[in-house]
Amino acid sequence: MVKYAQWPVALCFSLAVSPVFAAPSHAQQNSVTAIDIALEPDATMIKHAQADNARLLNNFPKGFALDATHNPHVTLLQQFVCTADLEQVYDAVSKVFASEKPLGWKLKAYKYYYIPAPPIGLAGIVVEPTEDLLRLQQKIIDAVTPFTEKTGTSSAFMSTEDGRDIQEFLIGYVANFVEIGTGKKFNPHVTIGVGTEAYLNEMLAQPYEAFTFSPAGASVYQLGSFGTARKELKALALKP
Repeated sequence: MVKYAQWPVALCFSLAVSPVFAAPSHAQQNSVTAIDIALEPDATMIKHAQADNARLLNNFPKGFALDATHNPHVTLLQQFVCTADLEQVYDAVSKVFASEKPLGWKLKAYKYYYIPAPPIGLAGIVVEPTEDLLRLQQKIIDAVTPFTEKTGTSSAFMSTEDGRDIQEFLIGYVANFVEIGTGKKFNPHVTIGVGTEAYLNEMLAQPYEAFTFSPAGASVYQLGSFGTARKELKALALKP
């Protein structure tokens, strides 16, 4: 797996400052948050993801369980944004979702995949990309771009170990997400956990029984270890 350098964080300033209000503090100006804008899957996908997660925990107990702070989700965009601009990010993304109706979409889950980090790997259930997903992703990229930062540090992520649980490759992955994970390179998926490469290769070699599911909601999360949706920052309303 390619590991990216942790570059210094650029200064983070609000796009506009009214003279009526006090200027942001130095800490706010330099604060960056690693976010994940995601679709929440319905009960069908959650059931499959939790069953696979249980399998992986039996294989690799040091992995993570899908729970209230490791939510199953389909990532649309990961980015570093100015913490002081988060409310503007929520507003911009909410307007995008208001222009779409993902609750009525039927998405197909059709195989497993994993990102290798020898001797383990981060596994997921792959979702077939659709024109709807690609259109929604591009709209979100356009809406969030004014608030993005080029990079961040481990402090941008939610951590229970003062950043020690944030993988080195993750910072580069988030910083380069638009280049490596959108458009023709978009790989929509639901992360299901961590396993040994040997076990994951066995999983991928077995026939996969495809199924369909629908989005049930959307959220903006703060990313955590292994790029998980660790902390919900804002739940976003979807139109039926």
